[in-house]
Amino acid sequence: MVILSLVSCSVSLFSPPISLRLRFPPVTSLFSHVSFPASTFKPELRPLFVCCLQRRETAHIHRCNCLTCTIDGETQIGSLFSLFRDIGFKEEETEMILAKNPDVKSTPLDKISARVASLQSLKLDGFALQGLIAKCPSLLTSEELDLVITFLVDELEGRLDPELVERILAASDTSFLLSFNQKVRLLIHHGIPKEKISYVLSKVYLNKLMYQKSVEDIERLISYLEPFGGIGIIARRPVILNSDLDTQLIPRVEFIRNLSGEDDFATGTVLRRLPAILSYSVDHMTSHVEFLKSFAGLTSEQVFKIVHVFPNVISTSKERKLRPRIEFLKESGFDSPGMFKFLSKAPLFLALSEDNLSHKLGFLVKIGYKHRTRELAFAMGAVTRTSSDNMQRVIGLYLSYGLSLEDILAMSTKHPQVLQYSHTSLEEKLEYLIEYMGREVEELLAFPAFLGYKLDSRIKHRYEEKLKSRGENMSLNKLLTVSAERFSKTADNIEVICL
Repeated sequence: MVILSLVSCSVSLFSPPISLRLRFPPVTSLFSHVSFPASTFKPELRPLFVCCLQRRETAHIHRCNCLTCTIDGETQIGSLFSLFRDIGFKEEETEMILAKNPDVKSTPLDKISARVASLQSLKLDGFALQGLIAKCPSLLTSEELDLVITFLVDELEGRLDPELVERILAASDTSFLLSFNQKVRLLIHHGIPKEKISYVLSKVYLNKLMYQKSVEDIERLISYLEPFGGIGIIARRPVILNSDLDTQLIPRVEFIRNLSGEDDFATGTVLRRLPAILSYSVDHMTSHVEFLKSFAGLTSEQVFKIVHVFPNVISTSKERKLRPRIEFLKESGFDSPGMFKFLSKAPLFLALSEDNLSHKLGFLVKIGYKHRTRELAFAMGAVTRTSSDNMQRVIGLYLSYGLSLEDILAMSTKHPQVLQYSHTSLEEKLEYLIEYMGREVEELLAFPAFLGYKLDSRIKHRYEEKLKSRGENMSLNKLLTVSAERFSKTADNIEVICL
C-alpha cells in the first residue's frame, strides 16, 4: 500500500505545483504506523520520501499565495464599488466605468481616492462629478492630469467655476492640457487678476485656445496690443485671444489707427471703450465709414471723432438706423457741420431702438415741440441719455410743482438737459429751492440750468455761504455760475460792508 502511494507520489513530482495531488497518508500516521515504521523503508527510497514531503509543503504555500492575491483583488474591487457608491454611482454604472477603463482596477485605491478628493475641492460634486467621471473615467488614473489638477487646486486656489473645470478636464486629448498651465500663467503674468481668470477662460473657445494657440502665439498677441491697452482689452473681451493676429487683429487695428491719423492713444481709447469693435471685419468698418462720409457729408477726421466718442456707431445697422436718423437731421435743417456737432454731443441718437425714440418723441410733441425743427432734434439728442420711464416721471414732477407744459417747453428749449436728469435728484433740488431757499419755482424759467448743479457741493454750499454774508437775495444764476475765486471774494466784500 505504501509502495503504491510512493509510486503515485513519484509520478506527481513532474506535475505543476498548482495541480499536485498526493494520495499520501498524514505524516504522523505514516511514522506511527504499526506495520510499517520508517526504518523499514529501503535506503534508496528514503530520499524520494523526503522529497515528496517537501513538494507537498511547497504546493501548500503556492496555493496560499494564490488565495491571498484573490482576496486582495476582491478587496480592491469591493473598495472601488464602495467609493463609487459614495460618489453616487449605482452598481451597474460602476461596472460600466470599470469595463470602459480597466486601469482603474489596477490603480492603488489611495491614489484614486486622492484624485476624487482633489476634484471635489474644485467644487465638482454630485451630478457634476458623476457626469465627468462617467464621460472620462481615465480622469481617475491619467498621470498627465496630475499637473493640471494640482495647478487648478494650488496655484489658482480653486477659483474656477465648476462648469469651466468640467470643460477643461473633459478635453478629448489630455496631452494638450500640458500647455494649459503655461498659457494661464502667461495671462496672469501680464496682468489678468486671478479672481478674473475664470471669467476670461469662460468667454474663450477653450478647444481653440488649447489646441490651436501656442504659448508663443498668445505672447505675440498680447505684445502687439500693448500700445493700445494690451491685457486690459483682453480682460474686457477675452474672445480676442481666439483671433488670428496676422489675418484679423492687425488689419482691424491698423484700419482704426489710420482713421485716427495714426494716433495710438486715440486708437487705444476706441479699443478700450469698445473691445468688441475688433470683432468686425475691415470690410464692415470701411462700409460704415464710407456711408457716413457720403450720406452725411462728413470727413474722415469727423467720422473718427464720432467713433472716438461712440465706437458703437460701427456696429449700428446702416439701413435700419443710420440712414433714417441722418435723414431726420437733414429734414430738421441740419447741414453737414451741424450734423457733426450734433452727433458729437448725442451719438446715442444713431443707435437707440426705434421704440425707445418713438416714446420719447411722443413726450416731446406732447410738451409742445414741432416736427422737423432743430429744437425738436436738440431735445431728442438730450433725452437719448435717459430712459422713457424717467423722462415721464420728470415731466410729471414739474407739473406737480405747478409748472405748465408751456413752462416745461420753455425750460427744455433753453436748457434741453432738464428732461434727462434723474427724477429723484430733481425732486431733492426742487424741494430745497422752495422749502429752504424760499424761492419760487418760476425762477427756474429764467435759469433752468440750476437743476444741473450738484445739490450738496454746489447749491447748498453756495447758499449757506451767502447766508453768512447776508447775500441771500442774489439771483440763482449769479449764485451758481461765478467762479469759486470770485464767489469767495464777493462773499468777503459783502461781509466787510455789513460789518
